[in-house]
Amino acid sequence: MEHYLTSLTTESRNERSRHIDAASSRDILRIMNEEDQKVALAVQQALPAVETALEFAYASLRDGGRLIYIGAGTSGRLGVLDAVECPPTFSTDPGQVIGLMAGGANAFVKAVEGAEDQPERGEEDLKAIGLGARDTVVGIAASGRTPYVIGALQYARRIGAKTVALSCNADALISREADCAIEVIVGPEVLTGSTRLKAATAHKMILNMLSTGAMIRLGKAYENLMVDVHVSNYKLRERAIRIIRQVTGRTDEAAREALAAAGNQVKTAIVMLEAGVAADEADERLRRAGGRVREAIAPAGAGSNEG
Repeated sequence: MEHYLTSLTTESRNERSRHIDAASSRDILRIMNEEDQKVALAVQQALPAVETALEFAYASLRDGGRLIYIGAGTSGRLGVLDAVECPPTFSTDPGQVIGLMAGGANAFVKAVEGAEDQPERGEEDLKAIGLGARDTVVGIAASGRTPYVIGALQYARRIGAKTVALSCNADALISREADCAIEVIVGPEVLTGSTRLKAATAHKMILNMLSTGAMIRLGKAYENLMVDVHVSNYKLRERAIRIIRQVTGRTDEAAREALAAAGNQVKTAIVMLEAGVAADEADERLRRAGGRVREAIAPAGAGSNEG
């Protein structure tokens, strides 16, 4: 295993930062910034695999399953971070997108040493949330060899869930345990082995893509607006009003009245104003359209009698 670790790109030395300990503050920042610029290009190279993972996640959420991230350390924290942002951003149920990490919830703020070295814990954590065949599991490990993640992916495959391995090394061990392998090669870190830097940035970008892409496919956006925002505080209420105005071109007062009549449901308010229907009819249109505002405003077949 020691030989395997030393051969990993994520454990290699970066020649461009070899003398960073003697650099000025400006040069430290320049070196880090130049290395960070490589991340987006590395993610671009991995897009075909990310697309496959997105299709898995979308299908799971569409069919009543869940998107589950699982990892250790920084990788686990990134999964939790992406998961907890989904309910306020997209009004999802907290159980639809879940983040699990080795050592449990407390490990988010204080590392639990050794938790990542036990593959059985990955399996146990998935069993504890009742993992099913309709779910998609994304195992995250920058090194690509974390036993906790390997155990989780092996269990997920056994029960028929879709599996995705997200790493920063080619031919990663976790890739062999998944239906879809995303290997985003960002190169050696500025500080050798500190994968909270480029590797973590790449993984956050990809997790953002997976959750946001799946939510867009599910109808959580209209044009490029977050029309399923959860109106839970003053800021989000004002954002909701602004979105309604941007889509419909109506006055602030009309947007506020529609939002109130729609029970604070932005999509319902938009359909009410754009289609000229009451809240109940707007809700029914959205139901028939699978939650997609564009289709609810102009249902298939509408206007077909026009000559």
